[in-house]
Amino acid sequence: MTEQKLKGSIPSGGLEGMAVLVTGGGTGIGAACASRLAADGAAVTICGRTESKLEDAAQKIQAAADATGKGGSIQLTAGDVTSESDVERITAKAAEPTGELDGVVANAGGGGGMGPYHVQDTDEFIRVLHLNVLGTMLCVKHSVPYMVKAGGGSFVGMSSIAGQVTHPYFGAYCVGKAGIEQMMMNAADEFGPSHIRFNSIRPGFIATEIMEGVPRESDVYTSYIENTPMNGVGESEDVAHLARYLIGQESRWVTGCSINVDGGHALRRGPNFGSFIEPAIGADAMIGHPPKS
Repeated sequence: MTEQKLKGSIPSGGLEGMAVLVTGGGTGIGAACASRLAADGAAVTICGRTESKLEDAAQKIQAAADATGKGGSIQLTAGDVTSESDVERITAKAAEPTGELDGVVANAGGGGGMGPYHVQDTDEFIRVLHLNVLGTMLCVKHSVPYMVKAGGGSFVGMSSIAGQVTHPYFGAYCVGKAGIEQMMMNAADEFGPSHIRFNSIRPGFIATEIMEGVPRESDVYTSYIENTPMNGVGESEDVAHLARYLIGQESRWVTGCSINVDGGHALRRGPNFGSFIEPAIGADAMIGHPPKS
């Protein structure tokens, strides 16, 4: 497996004077997006449920931004994107640096409750839908007025190739990510007259803290690599570079799109997590029979 290296450094700057919110900004893709935006001059607010993680991320992001000589600022606020009162407070905090809001990267989300649909726990299914779909909708609801005040803006919903390509046994995660993409398209149509753009990003297998849970010697990891034409694993920064483009004025005529960052994975098929799940429920349950007791 070979890795493609960047040739030269990426210029910084271009987002000076802009206020941007990044949800789920304490780790992984969210932290990388916040760092890229701050490095280019934006006043970035990160939110998440764990304040200690946000504090650690904010220190690193500010140091990296300062090192560019063109960096912006970083602030944090803890909260839950599935709570409307929290989201209302978070968006107000994100608008404090300028009194307006120029962009949102709605990265907070996640999965859970893996297994065939006939063994899904209903409460867990709803929890995952709330985290992905409701959380994103609440960010749209409460950020739009601030972006209207700014004369326009850019909203980036974090989807996944699982919203496009079948990922067996992923339960509500696939449904939630597909829902985010449809929401972004509808919002792009609704708020285009206000010059607010809505797009979604579809990461593939990205080397984040969560994906570290997939053992590198496992059949699951092998299935990811075999189904990725570029024969490797993406980095959080790969997603962050696209998020920065979508937030910036360079993408002023791009809206209603879902863009893959997956090394070509969506050209083939999703991963096979069967080897993780079958031992728990039995081979027959994998194809629709009642699970073993």
